[in-house]
Amino acid sequence: MSGGLLQRLPRVRGRYREGVPLAPRTWLRVGGPAEVVFQPADAADLARFLAKRPAGVAVTPIGVASNLLVRDGGLDGVVLRFSGALAEIEAEDDGRLIVGAGATDRMVAIQALKAGLSGLEFFIGIPGTLGGAVRMNAGAFGGETAAIVERVLALGPDGRRHELGAAELGFGYRHSALPADWIVIGAVLRGTPGDVRAIEARMRAIKAAREASQPLHVATGGSTFKNPPGHRAWQLIDAAGCRGLRRGRAMVSDKHCNFLINTGGASAAELEALGEEVRARVREHSGILLEWEIHRVGRAADADLEAAA
Repeated sequence: MSGGLLQRLPRVRGRYREGVPLAPRTWLRVGGPAEVVFQPADAADLARFLAKRPAGVAVTPIGVASNLLVRDGGLDGVVLRFSGALAEIEAEDDGRLIVGAGATDRMVAIQALKAGLSGLEFFIGIPGTLGGAVRMNAGAFGGETAAIVERVLALGPDGRRHELGAAELGFGYRHSALPADWIVIGAVLRGTPGDVRAIEARMRAIKAAREASQPLHVATGGSTFKNPPGHRAWQLIDAAGCRGLRRGRAMVSDKHCNFLINTGGASAAELEALGEEVRARVREHSGILLEWEIHRVGRAADADLEAAA
């Protein structure tokens, strides 16, 4: 990592921190440190930072890191963490929720329940934040983000503000057409007025289904691979004999085999190598190459690079 990055960054009203360990902040409990973490005070603070940052400094937004594998060498540049004004949720009288990118999907579902809005119950089963949900059109239990987004607010790499309607977002399966270097700062979501008891019952059913089918009480992430057209990733993985497969201290869950597990002390390299072994076995067995759903970011540790050479 380059020295002295903090001294080259613009003045902000938010908070900078250097050398922040990321492993304790990711669901998989792996990964090296962030060179600098920046928590903006609000959208204006973030916009000014982006406009004034030195050329070539990478910026990586991270939510609760439930769908993220940070490699063992860590993340160069600036990691963004959203809180405060950028994680607020406001319910309006017309069925809309104004949601900051740092708000958790779970809290979106809860606030929709309090407002008597249906259509957002599925968010109770997604362990992420709204920014990531918009970016990847997150979905579960029969719902997806594309169905309830009305508008999205984002900042370009130069700090300029952009507002896009749902039709401009190019949503597809676990995909949006948002430029890779744009940063989602919030969205307007729309629900449908509904019976609070029915909404609550649906949320309880989703939580129960998730508890029964997913490995929730271990160090894991979200679904590791996307479902190929016409197939379910877990069934392909199971058919290829990968249920319970291990690489060092990384393991394919024997409860839901589209989840990777850190059984204790695994490295990011072990988890990524296990994922690649699963992809290879599935391709050999079925001819289908699985696509990663978990986002892999950062640098491999030097030792890993030497071992691979």
